[in-house]
Amino acid sequence: MRNEYERDDAHVGTKLTYLLIGGGIGAVIALLFAPKSGTELRGDIADATRKGIEKSKETAAQLQERAGEYYEVGREKASEYLHTAQEKAGELAEKARTAAASTANPFTAAVEAGKDAYVAEKRKAESKSITEGRPSYPVKEENN
Repeated sequence: MRNEYERDDAHVGTKLTYLLIGGGIGAVIALLFAPKSGTELRGDIADATRKGIEKSKETAAQLQERAGEYYEVGREKASEYLHTAQEKAGELAEKARTAAASTANPFTAAVEAGKDAYVAEKRKAESKSITEGRPSYPVKEENN
């Protein structure tokens, strides 16, 4: 799941890419229609290309730096979630140990759990037949 910062970064990166491409196309078109000699025009195109490449490298470095920052934040969050999950698992294991220890006879506890499960399933089946509205006895249709 992408978070808000990743979406903003994607939009910024995409917009910046389109801006650079559009600026490059506009510069080339402006140079082609400018009244200059062939040598001057080629020199201007080469300069514009160099500037575009330099700007692209700067942007790539900035995006790489941001990606590194987001990676670190994500790694820290994942570590926090893992620690929390481990704590919860430990708590649940302790509760299970306590419940097992408090039972005098494990066989009796298993029988009681089975009874509870049977009663719960029976209630579900009864409520399902009521909600479906089907009678559980045969219904005779009268012919008039």
